[in-house]
Amino acid sequence: MSTHAPHAPHTAQPVALPATLDEAVAAMAAVPAAVPVAGGTDLMAGVNAGRLRPAALVGLGRLAELKGWEYQDGHALLGACLTHARMSRPDFATLIPALAAAARTAGPPQVRNAGTLGGNIVTAAPSGDTLPVLAALDAALLIAGPDGGSREIPVGQLLAGRDRLRGGELLTHVRVPLLYAPQSFLKATGRTGPGRAQASVAVVLDPVRREIRCAVGAVAPMPLRPLEAERWVASLVDWDGERALAPEVVGAFGEYVGMACVPDPEPGPEQEGGEAPRLPPAMLHLRRTVSALARRGLGRALA
Repeated sequence: MSTHAPHAPHTAQPVALPATLDEAVAAMAAVPAAVPVAGGTDLMAGVNAGRLRPAALVGLGRLAELKGWEYQDGHALLGACLTHARMSRPDFATLIPALAAAARTAGPPQVRNAGTLGGNIVTAAPSGDTLPVLAALDAALLIAGPDGGSREIPVGQLLAGRDRLRGGELLTHVRVPLLYAPQSFLKATGRTGPGRAQASVAVVLDPVRREIRCAVGAVAPMPLRPLEAERWVASLVDWDGERALAPEVVGAFGEYVGMACVPDPEPGPEQEGGEAPRLPPAMLHLRRTVSALARRGLGRALA
């Protein structure tokens, strides 16, 4: 006979397994606090650690329309259940090279095989590899809601917390412009861990709008866009010629991005008129890392 008191049974969460997108939206609307699950790489880690206890789960594994992509008016419409492994393949890489590069670095094979684009966005972890790429691409999110409702929001608004998914809503697709121009994604990881970014940088060229867009991930709660650095370096590009830049310009861009994303601390009242505060060594190293990634990323995009 056991001398240990029995454990209280866990309350099982209801699980819906819709076969169509309409059924999935209806299941979400029926339980507005329900959590959609596809790969589950972030969700199950939170559940196992006791940080999350969903009221209900809506499985998206049977929704084939969310697992691929299609073309639409110069854009790629990417399904929210597109896996990192699928985005890593050469056919996808020819369309959106930076997103494919980010997907290839998103952890070990078992994570890439299960983890999805939509999960990366909704979880919005600072180290999410696809997030700076989507920010640099000015991607938009397509969201389905109850009673046939739908809306579209810029990815930056969701990641910044200026807009959120409402009860019963489901992220279905990501709309990404097809730029047909060079792109790059680079990240730096720590010595421990399979591939979690300490810093990451995406750089994309947009010849139609004559822009160079850059986004820095993992150094803040959301990807950072160094807009002044973008405008400055784009103004120096010969868009009708070879688009080459001198090495010192590329280096200055890296420094510009590093300073913008890891700025000097603001002086406190006790430091007015005295020596300016300095960055701690760890933050100074992070700034140098961001600068190096931005310099290399721009160099690759222009090569």
